[in-house]
Amino acid sequence: MRPITFTNLARALEIGANSYCLQVGDKKIVLDAGLHPREEGPQAQPNYGLMEDGSVNAVVLSHAHQDHVGALPLLQRRHPHSPVFMTEATKALSEVMLHNSVNVMLKRRDQGVAGYPLFTHREVDVATRRWTVAPVRQRFDISGDRLAPGEEAEVSLEFFDAGHILGSAGTLLRAHGKTIFYTGDVNFEDQTVMKGADFPEEPLDVLIMETTRGDRATPEGFTRAAEELRLAEAFQEVFAKGGGVLLPLFALGKTQEMLAMFYQFRYRGLLDRDCPIYIGGLGAKLSEIHDRLALHTPRQLPGLRLLDDVAPFVVGGQDAQALTIRPGRIYALSSGMMTEKTLSNSAAKQVLSDPSHALIFVGYADPDSPAGKIRSAQAGDVVQVSPEFAPQELRCRVEKFNFSGHASRESLRAYANKVRPKKILLVHGDSSAMGWFKEVLQGDLPETEILLPPPGEPIAL
Repeated sequence: MRPITFTNLARALEIGANSYCLQVGDKKIVLDAGLHPREEGPQAQPNYGLMEDGSVNAVVLSHAHQDHVGALPLLQRRHPHSPVFMTEATKALSEVMLHNSVNVMLKRRDQGVAGYPLFTHREVDVATRRWTVAPVRQRFDISGDRLAPGEEAEVSLEFFDAGHILGSAGTLLRAHGKTIFYTGDVNFEDQTVMKGADFPEEPLDVLIMETTRGDRATPEGFTRAAEELRLAEAFQEVFAKGGGVLLPLFALGKTQEMLAMFYQFRYRGLLDRDCPIYIGGLGAKLSEIHDRLALHTPRQLPGLRLLDDVAPFVVGGQDAQALTIRPGRIYALSSGMMTEKTLSNSAAKQVLSDPSHALIFVGYADPDSPAGKIRSAQAGDVVQVSPEFAPQELRCRVEKFNFSGHASRESLRAYANKVRPKKILLVHGDSSAMGWFKEVLQGDLPETEILLPPPGEPIAL
Protein backbone atom coordinates (compact mmCIF):
# COMPACT_ATOMS: atom_id res chain seq x y z
CA MET A 1 0.00 0.00 0.00
CA ARG A 2 1.36 3.40 -0.98
CA PRO A 3 1.84 5.92 1.88
CA ILE A 4 -0.81 8.60 2.49
CA THR A 5 0.06 11.83 4.32
CA PHE A 6 -1.80 14.98 5.34
CA THR A 7 -0.14 18.41 5.64
CA ASN A 8 -1.78 21.52 7.06
CA LEU A 9 -0.75 24.34 4.69
CA ALA A 10 -2.15 27.07 6.96
CA ARG A 11 0.33 29.11 8.98
CA ALA A 12 -1.41 28.55 12.33
CA LEU A 13 -3.99 26.35 14.04
CA GLU A 14 -6.98 28.67 13.70
CA ILE A 15 -9.81 29.78 11.43
CA GLY A 16 -7.85 31.52 8.71
CA ALA A 17 -6.22 30.59 5.41
CA ASN A 18 -7.73 27.11 5.16
CA SER A 19 -5.77 24.81 2.85
CA TYR A 20 -4.52 21.25 3.23
CA CYS A 21 -2.45 18.81 1.15
CA LEU A 22 -3.35 15.14 0.94
CA GLN A 23 -0.58 13.09 -0.66
CA VAL A 24 -1.25 9.56 -1.90
CA GLY A 25 2.01 8.08 -3.08
CA ASP A 26 3.23 10.60 -5.66
CA LYS A 27 -0.23 12.19 -6.11
CA LYS A 28 -1.06 15.47 -4.33
CA ILE A 29 -4.59 16.74 -3.76
CA VAL A 30 -5.08 20.18 -2.18
CA LEU A 31 -8.25 20.73 -0.17
CA ASP A 32 -9.36 24.40 -0.30
CA ALA A 33 -7.27 27.52 -0.87
CA GLY A 34 -8.27 30.34 1.46
CA LEU A 35 -6.97 33.78 2.41
CA HIS A 36 -6.77 34.82 6.06
CA PRO A 37 -9.38 37.54 6.72
CA ARG A 38 -7.22 39.48 9.21
CA GLU A 39 -3.77 39.27 7.62
CA GLU A 40 -2.19 40.87 4.55
CA GLY A 41 0.41 39.84 1.99
CA PRO A 42 2.28 36.55 2.51
CA GLN A 43 0.88 36.09 6.03
CA ALA A 44 -2.64 35.98 4.60
CA GLN A 45 -1.76 33.10 2.28
CA PRO A 46 -1.32 29.39 2.89
CA ASN A 47 2.29 28.22 2.83
CA TYR A 48 2.39 26.99 -0.75
CA GLY A 49 6.18 26.97 -0.68
CA LEU A 50 5.87 23.58 1.06
CA MET A 51 4.96 22.03 -2.30
CA GLU A 52 7.11 22.01 -5.43
CA ASP A 53 5.54 24.08 -8.19
CA GLY A 54 3.67 21.95 -10.70
CA SER A 55 3.43 18.98 -8.33
CA VAL A 56 -0.29 19.19 -7.44
CA ASN A 57 -2.53 16.76 -9.32
CA ALA A 58 -5.92 18.15 -8.25
CA VAL A 59 -7.56 20.82 -6.12
CA VAL A 60 -10.86 20.37 -4.29
CA LEU A 61 -12.88 23.45 -3.32
CA SER A 62 -15.49 22.92 -0.60
CA HIS A 63 -17.32 26.27 -0.98
CA ALA A 64 -16.96 29.91 -1.99
CA HIS A 65 -16.21 31.76 1.26
CA GLN A 66 -12.98 33.78 1.11
CA ASP A 67 -11.22 31.77 3.82
CA HIS A 68 -11.57 28.74 1.53
CA VAL A 69 -11.34 30.20 -2.01
CA GLY A 70 -9.44 33.49 -1.69
CA ALA A 71 -5.98 32.11 -2.52
CA LEU A 72 -7.11 29.85 -5.36
CA PRO A 73 -5.60 31.98 -8.18
CA LEU A 74 -2.28 31.98 -6.28
CA LEU A 75 -2.36 28.19 -6.00
CA GLN A 76 -3.28 27.82 -9.67
CA ARG A 77 -0.44 30.15 -10.64
CA ARG A 78 1.98 27.60 -9.12
CA HIS A 79 0.09 24.58 -10.48
CA PRO A 80 -1.50 25.79 -13.73
CA HIS A 81 -2.42 22.35 -15.10
CA SER A 82 -4.26 21.00 -12.05
CA PRO A 83 -8.02 20.51 -12.40
CA VAL A 84 -10.04 22.26 -9.67
CA PHE A 85 -13.18 20.41 -8.57
CA MET A 86 -16.24 22.23 -7.21
CA THR A 87 -20.02 22.21 -7.46
CA GLU A 88 -21.88 24.29 -10.06
CA ALA A 89 -23.04 26.82 -7.46
CA THR A 90 -19.57 27.14 -5.96
CA LYS A 91 -18.18 27.90 -9.41
CA ALA A 92 -20.67 30.71 -10.02
CA LEU A 93 -20.22 32.20 -6.55
CA SER A 94 -16.41 31.88 -6.55
CA GLU A 95 -16.04 33.91 -9.74
CA VAL A 96 -17.91 36.80 -8.14
CA MET A 97 -16.06 36.47 -4.82
CA LEU A 98 -12.61 36.44 -6.46
CA HIS A 99 -13.31 39.39 -8.73
CA ASN A 100 -14.62 41.30 -5.71
CA SER A 101 -11.43 40.36 -3.88
CA VAL A 102 -9.38 41.96 -6.68
CA ASN A 103 -11.43 45.15 -6.32
CA VAL A 104 -10.80 45.21 -2.57
CA MET A 105 -7.07 44.61 -3.04
CA LEU A 106 -6.85 47.40 -5.61
CA LYS A 107 -8.31 49.77 -3.02
CA ARG A 108 -5.82 48.48 -0.44
CA ARG A 109 -3.01 49.16 -2.93
CA ASP A 110 -4.22 52.74 -3.27
CA GLN A 111 -4.06 52.98 0.52
CA GLY A 112 -0.39 51.98 0.46
CA VAL A 113 -0.43 48.19 0.98
CA ALA A 114 2.64 46.85 -0.81
CA GLY A 115 2.33 43.93 -3.22
CA TYR A 116 -1.41 44.30 -3.81
CA PRO A 117 -3.33 43.10 -5.68
CA LEU A 118 -2.10 39.53 -5.14
CA PHE A 119 -3.75 38.61 -8.48
CA THR A 120 -5.67 40.39 -11.23
CA HIS A 121 -9.09 40.19 -12.84
CA ARG A 122 -7.49 38.60 -15.90
CA GLU A 123 -5.80 35.98 -13.75
CA VAL A 124 -9.17 35.07 -12.22
CA ASP A 125 -10.65 34.69 -15.70
CA VAL A 126 -7.77 32.43 -16.77
CA ALA A 127 -7.99 30.37 -13.58
CA THR A 128 -11.66 29.52 -14.18
CA ARG A 129 -10.73 27.58 -17.32
CA ARG A 130 -9.33 24.79 -15.13
CA TRP A 131 -12.42 24.59 -12.93
CA THR A 132 -14.31 21.29 -13.20
CA VAL A 133 -17.94 21.10 -12.08
CA ALA A 134 -18.59 17.90 -10.12
CA PRO A 135 -22.23 17.22 -9.20
CA VAL A 136 -22.90 15.77 -5.75
CA ARG A 137 -22.87 11.98 -5.33
CA GLN A 138 -20.97 11.38 -8.55
CA ARG A 139 -17.48 9.90 -8.42
CA PHE A 140 -14.58 11.42 -10.34
CA ASP A 141 -11.01 10.38 -10.97
CA ILE A 142 -8.70 13.21 -9.89
CA SER A 143 -7.68 13.62 -13.54
CA GLY A 144 -11.21 14.99 -14.12
CA ASP A 145 -12.91 11.92 -15.62
CA ARG A 146 -16.30 10.85 -14.30
CA LEU A 147 -16.28 7.23 -13.07
CA ALA A 148 -18.97 4.73 -14.04
CA PRO A 149 -20.67 2.73 -11.24
CA GLY A 150 -18.24 0.09 -10.01
CA GLU A 151 -15.30 1.61 -11.87
CA GLU A 152 -12.16 2.05 -9.76
CA ALA A 153 -9.40 4.66 -9.75
CA GLU A 154 -6.15 5.14 -7.86
CA VAL A 155 -7.69 8.20 -6.20
CA SER A 156 -11.33 9.23 -6.57
CA LEU A 157 -13.49 11.97 -5.09
CA GLU A 158 -17.20 12.38 -4.48
CA PHE A 159 -19.09 15.44 -3.20
CA PHE A 160 -21.89 15.39 -0.59
CA ASP A 161 -24.17 18.30 0.34
CA ALA A 162 -22.72 20.16 3.35
CA GLY A 163 -25.64 22.46 4.21
CA HIS A 164 -23.37 25.43 5.03
CA ILE A 165 -24.01 27.80 2.10
CA LEU A 166 -25.17 27.37 -1.48
CA GLY A 167 -22.92 24.85 -3.25
CA SER A 168 -20.99 23.79 -0.14
CA ALA A 169 -19.81 20.19 -0.17
CA GLY A 170 -18.02 17.62 1.91
CA THR A 171 -15.57 15.44 -0.03
CA LEU A 172 -15.15 11.67 0.17
CA LEU A 173 -11.78 10.55 -1.18
CA ARG A 174 -11.07 6.88 -1.85
CA ALA A 175 -7.44 5.88 -2.21
CA HIS A 176 -5.83 2.43 -1.99
CA GLY A 177 -8.72 0.95 -0.06
CA LYS A 178 -8.95 3.84 2.41
CA THR A 179 -11.83 6.28 2.80
CA ILE A 180 -11.00 9.86 3.79
CA PHE A 181 -13.79 12.39 4.35
CA TYR A 182 -13.24 16.16 4.51
CA THR A 183 -16.26 17.97 5.94
CA GLY A 184 -15.32 21.47 4.81
CA ASP A 185 -17.69 23.87 6.56
CA VAL A 186 -20.87 21.99 7.45
CA ASN A 187 -24.28 22.47 9.02
CA PHE A 188 -26.45 19.46 9.85
CA GLU A 189 -29.51 21.58 10.70
CA ASP A 190 -31.93 23.09 8.19
CA GLN A 191 -31.54 26.84 7.74
CA THR A 192 -33.92 29.23 5.98
CA VAL A 193 -32.45 28.71 2.51
CA MET A 194 -30.21 25.70 3.01
CA LYS A 195 -31.16 22.14 3.90
CA GLY A 196 -29.01 20.34 6.45
CA ALA A 197 -25.99 18.31 5.35
CA ASP A 198 -26.45 14.91 3.73
CA PHE A 199 -23.16 13.17 4.52
CA PRO A 200 -22.07 9.53 4.15
CA GLU A 201 -22.73 7.46 7.27
CA GLU A 202 -20.64 4.34 6.64
CA PRO A 203 -17.49 3.82 8.76
CA LEU A 204 -14.48 5.91 7.66
CA ASP A 205 -10.75 5.49 7.91
CA VAL A 206 -10.03 9.21 8.28
CA LEU A 207 -12.31 12.15 9.13
CA ILE A 208 -10.99 15.70 8.55
CA MET A 209 -13.47 17.78 10.53
CA GLU A 210 -14.15 21.47 11.06
CA THR A 211 -14.45 22.59 14.70
CA THR A 212 -15.69 26.20 14.45
CA ARG A 213 -18.28 26.03 17.24
CA GLY A 214 -16.41 23.64 19.52
CA ASP A 215 -15.86 26.32 22.16
CA ARG A 216 -19.55 26.78 22.98
CA ALA A 217 -22.45 24.51 23.81
CA THR A 218 -25.92 24.97 22.36
CA PRO A 219 -28.06 26.54 25.11
CA GLU A 220 -30.52 24.12 26.69
CA GLY A 221 -33.92 24.37 25.05
CA PHE A 222 -32.63 26.36 22.08
CA THR A 223 -34.70 26.14 18.90
CA ARG A 224 -34.26 28.02 15.66
CA ALA A 225 -38.00 28.78 15.53
CA ALA A 226 -37.85 30.52 18.93
CA GLU A 227 -34.74 32.43 17.87
CA GLU A 228 -36.49 33.66 14.73
CA LEU A 229 -39.44 34.86 16.79
CA ARG A 230 -37.09 36.66 19.18
CA LEU A 231 -35.46 38.43 16.21
CA ALA A 232 -38.82 39.51 14.79
CA GLU A 233 -39.84 40.87 18.19
CA ALA A 234 -36.57 42.83 18.43
CA PHE A 235 -37.33 44.48 15.08
CA GLN A 236 -40.81 45.42 16.24
CA GLU A 237 -39.52 46.91 19.50
CA VAL A 238 -36.86 49.02 17.77
CA PHE A 239 -39.31 50.30 15.16
CA ALA A 240 -41.88 51.13 17.84
CA LYS A 241 -39.32 53.41 19.51
CA GLY A 242 -38.55 55.24 16.29
CA GLY A 243 -35.29 53.48 15.42
CA GLY A 244 -33.69 51.60 12.55
CA VAL A 245 -31.71 48.35 12.58
CA LEU A 246 -28.17 47.78 11.32
CA LEU A 247 -27.57 44.09 10.65
CA PRO A 248 -23.90 43.39 9.74
CA LEU A 249 -23.87 40.32 7.46
CA PHE A 250 -21.51 38.29 5.32
CA ALA A 251 -22.44 39.05 1.71
CA LEU A 252 -22.40 35.34 0.86
CA GLY A 253 -24.63 32.99 2.80
CA LYS A 254 -25.89 35.11 5.67
CA THR A 255 -27.36 37.84 3.46
CA GLN A 256 -29.42 35.31 1.52
CA GLU A 257 -30.49 33.50 4.71
CA MET A 258 -31.73 36.76 6.23
CA LEU A 259 -33.57 37.84 3.08
CA ALA A 260 -35.43 34.52 3.07
CA MET A 261 -36.19 34.95 6.78
CA PHE A 262 -37.55 38.45 6.16
CA TYR A 263 -39.79 37.02 3.45
CA GLN A 264 -41.18 34.51 5.94
CA PHE A 265 -41.61 37.22 8.59
CA ARG A 266 -43.70 39.26 6.17
CA TYR A 267 -45.78 36.23 5.24
CA ARG A 268 -46.43 35.45 8.94
CA GLY A 269 -47.26 39.06 9.80
CA LEU A 270 -44.13 39.49 11.93
CA LEU A 271 -42.70 42.22 9.70
CA ASP A 272 -44.58 44.93 7.85
CA ARG A 273 -44.77 44.10 4.14
CA ASP A 274 -43.70 47.66 3.34
CA CYS A 275 -40.67 47.64 5.69
CA PRO A 276 -37.74 48.84 3.55
CA ILE A 277 -34.75 46.46 3.50
CA TYR A 278 -31.33 47.53 2.22
CA ILE A 279 -28.46 45.29 1.08
CA GLY A 280 -25.07 45.97 -0.51
CA GLY A 281 -24.07 45.51 -4.13
CA LEU A 282 -22.05 42.34 -3.56
CA GLY A 283 -24.89 40.79 -1.57
CA ALA A 284 -27.21 41.58 -4.49
CA LYS A 285 -24.88 39.93 -7.04
CA LEU A 286 -24.64 36.78 -4.93
CA SER A 287 -28.41 36.77 -4.32
CA GLU A 288 -28.95 36.89 -8.09
CA ILE A 289 -26.92 33.67 -8.40
CA HIS A 290 -29.05 32.07 -5.69
CA ASP A 291 -32.15 33.03 -7.66
CA ARG A 292 -30.73 31.80 -10.97
CA LEU A 293 -29.90 28.39 -9.47
CA ALA A 294 -33.03 28.14 -7.32
CA LEU A 295 -34.34 25.05 -9.10
CA HIS A 296 -30.94 23.39 -9.62
CA THR A 297 -29.60 23.10 -6.06
CA PRO A 298 -31.00 21.47 -2.91
CA ARG A 299 -32.65 24.10 -0.74
CA GLN A 300 -35.66 25.11 1.26
CA LEU A 301 -38.26 27.28 -0.55
CA PRO A 302 -37.00 26.47 -4.09
CA GLY A 303 -39.59 28.77 -5.65
CA LEU A 304 -38.45 31.82 -3.69
CA ARG A 305 -36.66 34.50 -5.72
CA LEU A 306 -34.92 36.71 -3.19
CA LEU A 307 -34.48 39.85 -5.28
CA ASP A 308 -38.00 39.74 -6.74
CA ASP A 309 -39.99 38.45 -3.78
CA VAL A 310 -38.21 40.40 -1.02
CA ALA A 311 -37.37 43.39 -3.24
CA PRO A 312 -34.51 44.86 -1.21
CA PHE A 313 -33.02 48.23 -2.09
CA VAL A 314 -29.42 47.87 -3.27
CA VAL A 315 -26.82 50.25 -1.82
CA GLY A 316 -23.67 50.81 -3.86
CA GLY A 317 -21.44 53.36 -5.52
CA GLN A 318 -22.29 56.96 -4.61
CA ASP A 319 -25.38 55.78 -2.72
CA ALA A 320 -23.12 54.15 -0.15
CA GLN A 321 -21.50 57.48 0.70
CA ALA A 322 -24.86 59.18 1.21
CA LEU A 323 -26.57 56.34 3.13
CA THR A 324 -28.61 57.60 6.09
CA ILE A 325 -29.93 55.22 8.76
CA ARG A 326 -33.65 55.99 9.08
CA PRO A 327 -36.38 54.74 11.41
CA GLY A 328 -38.40 51.65 10.54
CA ARG A 329 -35.83 50.21 8.16
CA ILE A 330 -33.47 47.22 8.12
CA TYR A 331 -29.94 47.75 6.81
CA ALA A 332 -28.57 44.25 6.13
CA LEU A 333 -25.07 45.29 5.07
CA SER A 334 -21.72 43.58 4.72
CA SER A 335 -19.26 42.92 6.10
CA GLY A 336 -20.41 40.67 8.91
CA MET A 337 -17.33 41.55 10.93
CA MET A 338 -17.75 45.28 10.20
CA THR A 339 -14.31 45.41 8.62
CA GLU A 340 -12.98 48.90 7.96
CA LYS A 341 -14.14 50.60 4.75
CA THR A 342 -17.17 48.32 4.36
CA LEU A 343 -20.82 49.39 4.34
CA SER A 344 -21.61 48.04 7.80
CA ASN A 345 -18.54 49.73 9.28
CA SER A 346 -19.40 53.08 7.73
CA ALA A 347 -23.07 52.88 8.73
CA ALA A 348 -22.17 52.05 12.33
CA LYS A 349 -21.05 55.59 13.09
CA GLN A 350 -24.68 56.70 12.70
CA VAL A 351 -25.97 53.98 15.00
CA LEU A 352 -23.55 53.45 17.90
CA SER A 353 -24.43 56.52 19.98
CA ASP A 354 -28.13 56.71 19.14
CA PRO A 355 -30.29 54.86 21.73
CA SER A 356 -33.22 54.67 19.29
CA HIS A 357 -31.28 52.49 16.84
CA ALA A 358 -30.15 48.86 17.18
CA LEU A 359 -27.10 46.91 16.11
CA ILE A 360 -28.04 43.25 15.71
CA PHE A 361 -25.57 40.40 15.20
CA VAL A 362 -26.76 37.07 13.80
CA GLY A 363 -23.53 35.14 13.27
CA TYR A 364 -19.85 34.75 14.00
CA ALA A 365 -17.48 37.69 14.44
CA ASP A 366 -13.77 37.41 15.12
CA PRO A 367 -13.10 38.79 18.63
CA ASP A 368 -10.48 41.20 17.22
CA SER A 369 -12.75 42.57 14.48
CA PRO A 370 -14.80 45.76 14.97
CA ALA A 371 -17.93 43.62 15.27
CA GLY A 372 -16.25 41.33 17.80
CA LYS A 373 -15.17 44.28 19.94
CA ILE A 374 -18.67 45.76 19.94
CA ARG A 375 -20.19 42.39 20.82
CA SER A 376 -18.01 42.21 23.92
CA ALA A 377 -18.51 45.87 24.94
CA GLN A 378 -20.96 47.10 27.57
CA ALA A 379 -23.45 49.95 27.31
CA GLY A 380 -21.62 53.21 27.96
CA ASP A 381 -18.23 51.88 26.83
CA VAL A 382 -16.29 53.97 24.32
CA VAL A 383 -15.83 52.11 21.02
CA GLN A 384 -14.11 52.92 17.75
CA VAL A 385 -14.91 50.98 14.57
CA SER A 386 -12.29 52.65 12.38
CA PRO A 387 -9.33 55.03 12.75
CA GLU A 388 -11.20 57.28 10.32
CA PHE A 389 -14.07 57.75 12.79
CA ALA A 390 -13.94 59.34 16.22
CA PRO A 391 -14.48 57.08 19.27
CA GLN A 392 -18.13 56.93 20.36
CA GLU A 393 -20.05 56.00 23.46
CA LEU A 394 -22.01 52.80 22.90
CA ARG A 395 -25.63 53.79 23.53
CA CYS A 396 -27.56 51.91 20.84
CA ARG A 397 -29.33 48.65 21.53
CA VAL A 398 -27.03 45.67 20.87
CA GLU A 399 -28.50 42.19 20.42
CA LYS A 400 -26.92 38.82 19.53
CA PHE A 401 -28.72 35.93 17.85
CA ASN A 402 -27.58 32.46 16.91
CA PHE A 403 -28.15 31.76 13.23
CA SER A 404 -24.75 30.22 12.60
CA GLY A 405 -24.15 28.44 9.31
CA HIS A 406 -21.76 26.06 11.09
CA ALA A 407 -22.69 22.79 12.76
CA SER A 408 -23.15 22.76 16.52
CA ARG A 409 -20.47 20.91 18.43
CA GLU A 410 -23.10 18.42 19.54
CA SER A 411 -24.03 17.49 15.94
CA LEU A 412 -20.37 17.20 14.87
CA ARG A 413 -19.71 14.96 17.86
CA ALA A 414 -22.69 12.81 16.88
CA TYR A 415 -21.44 12.52 13.30
CA ALA A 416 -17.96 11.46 14.41
CA ASN A 417 -19.51 8.80 16.64
CA LYS A 418 -21.66 7.57 13.77
CA VAL A 419 -18.80 7.03 11.28
CA ARG A 420 -16.25 5.94 13.96
CA PRO A 421 -13.07 6.74 12.00
CA LYS A 422 -9.66 5.31 12.81
CA LYS A 423 -8.21 8.85 12.77
CA ILE A 424 -9.82 12.26 13.23
CA LEU A 425 -7.97 15.42 12.13
CA LEU A 426 -9.36 18.56 13.76
CA VAL A 427 -9.14 21.73 11.63
CA HIS A 428 -10.83 25.13 11.16
CA GLY A 429 -11.20 26.13 14.78
CA ASP A 430 -9.66 28.11 17.60
CA SER A 431 -7.52 26.31 20.18
CA SER A 432 -10.35 26.13 22.72
CA ALA A 433 -12.70 24.60 20.15
CA MET A 434 -10.17 21.99 19.03
CA GLY A 435 -9.30 21.23 22.65
CA TRP A 436 -12.92 20.48 23.52
CA PHE A 437 -13.32 18.11 20.57
CA LYS A 438 -10.03 16.33 21.29
CA GLU A 439 -10.98 15.66 24.90
CA VAL A 440 -14.58 14.63 24.25
CA LEU A 441 -13.94 12.49 21.17
CA GLN A 442 -11.06 10.70 22.84
CA GLY A 443 -13.52 9.67 25.54
CA ASP A 444 -16.20 8.70 23.02
CA LEU A 445 -13.86 6.82 20.67
CA PRO A 446 -10.91 5.45 22.71
CA GLU A 447 -9.59 3.45 19.75
CA THR A 448 -9.58 6.50 17.45
CA GLU A 449 -6.48 8.67 17.13
CA ILE A 450 -7.43 12.34 17.54
CA LEU A 451 -4.96 14.75 15.92
CA LEU A 452 -4.46 18.52 15.68
CA PRO A 453 -2.36 18.81 12.50
CA PRO A 454 0.48 21.30 13.18
CA PRO A 455 1.20 23.66 10.28
CA GLY A 456 3.71 22.33 7.76
CA GLU A 457 4.26 18.91 9.34
CA PRO A 458 3.13 15.85 7.33
CA ILE A 459 1.00 13.35 9.25
CA ALA A 460 0.89 9.71 8.14
CA LEU A 461 -2.62 8.41 7.53
